[in-house]
Amino acid sequence: MGHIRSACLRGLRATVAELGGDADQLARAAGVPVEALDSDDVLITERAAATVLDLAAATLDCPDLGLRVASRQDITMLGSLAVAIQHSPTLGDAMECTTRYLFVHSRSLSLTVGEDPYPERGVAALLYGPSGPDGPVQGSDSGLAFVHRTISYLAGGPYGLRSVELPYRPAAPVAVHEAFYGAPVRVARDVPAAVLRVPRHLMHHTLGAVNENLRRLALAFLAEQAPAVVSTVTPQVRAAVQESLGTRPVEVPAVAALLSLHPRTLQRRLEAEGTTFGEVVDDVRRRTARRLLTTTDLSIGQVAHLVGFAEQSALSRAARRWWDSTPRAVRQGAAQSSRRRSR
Repeated sequence: MGHIRSACLRGLRATVAELGGDADQLARAAGVPVEALDSDDVLITERAAATVLDLAAATLDCPDLGLRVASRQDITMLGSLAVAIQHSPTLGDAMECTTRYLFVHSRSLSLTVGEDPYPERGVAALLYGPSGPDGPVQGSDSGLAFVHRTISYLAGGPYGLRSVELPYRPAAPVAVHEAFYGAPVRVARDVPAAVLRVPRHLMHHTLGAVNENLRRLALAFLAEQAPAVVSTVTPQVRAAVQESLGTRPVEVPAVAALLSLHPRTLQRRLEAEGTTFGEVVDDVRRRTARRLLTTTDLSIGQVAHLVGFAEQSALSRAARRWWDSTPRAVRQGAAQSSRRRSR
């Protein structure tokens, strides 16, 4: 495990006090500096952060402690990332921004948009990690609950959450979690990370008044942190390509400019990591095309445009190479699989 900003413990002191415990004593026992309970910007180990939450839950006999802590947190604990998120044009833009820069809060955390694990048309999966069957329960509860509350805040209220899929079994009864989320919660699922299943159209939800200058400044600051924190460039290129699909040409100079790199430097770093710009673009297009074909009702032509192809025929040729199939057959196959699962 690496390090995380102490903002993840915001609300712990008040929660422990409410339960009649001694937060300072618990922090010292877990190896967390006491000052981290009152500041967002103390770097602590992820292990210590997880330990103090689990220790507090056990000591105070409070199995839903992670949910209680998250209820006292808000988006401002993300610092500059919060500014960039709040001033994003849409919730999808906010998600993309979070995917690229969550490392500023913690290197090991991730939040990505993926395919619905079932899959259900029109539903997307927000995958939050790390969380697994053997991970820290209270820390995972708290992190995912914070994500849920943040989305609710950005969406202006309930956002149509379909279900919560947890790869672990939480300490608190499932009914407690379902009351918190207002949706079905399934535990011990075979999923790669904790999942919030949300309406795909949620990504197009606009976020009200946007100050583009504030967003630009926040993104510039976050980008400056990247060289010191992120050791590989491939994930950044992947995120930049995903952001560019369907909106601007996906070319080396344009993506390099987004990452503040010289085009030749970008290509050399990708080569050193065992890939090429073309391979990254092709993989992002393939994943995006499958998601759009299997989870939306968009026409084949619209899907082609959204993955950056000028002609529908280009998508058809790519589909033959990717899946030895046609876009229409891929869509029909997913629909048939969904019908069989629903019987």
